[in-house]
Amino acid sequence: MGLIQAALLCFIVGVLGAKAEQLSTKECENLGFTGLALCSDCRTLAEYVKDQELVSECMSCCTEDSDDAMSKVVYSGAVLEACMRKLVFYPEVVGFIEEDKDKFPFVKVQYAFNSPPKLIMLDDHGEHKETIRIDNWKREHILQFLKEKVKPSSDI
Repeated sequence: MGLIQAALLCFIVGVLGAKAEQLSTKECENLGFTGLALCSDCRTLAEYVKDQELVSECMSCCTEDSDDAMSKVVYSGAVLEACMRKLVFYPEVVGFIEEDKDKFPFVKVQYAFNSPPKLIMLDDHGEHKETIRIDNWKREHILQFLKEKVKPSSDI
């Protein structure tokens, strides 16, 4: 292995091994990282994209992987946000709103101009914790996600 290859390998291991400073949910969303990104996804990204700044930003917005890391994440409520004009393009989301939303009293629907369909996950105090885009989700996935990940608390 040449000196340049060894240096490059050490650099990549350093970037991927050390988790960068964690950014806020809003900062990550502004960078284009939304949802529950796992750090393993960022490591996979690094294999295909040679933009060190992009990989670093991804690492600053990801959640460490573990066998049950995602199963432990639970929210107290959610806001389903979407653009009313664009809902026609998302029949699965419309189906959920019209037929299933009432099964989830802790989920509010909010319309915002030009917003893609997303779930804004809330903590025990009603504060924004995570944003998850659902524009490509099937109705049954929305239902399953809400049943598993939202456990209402008495504070909201």
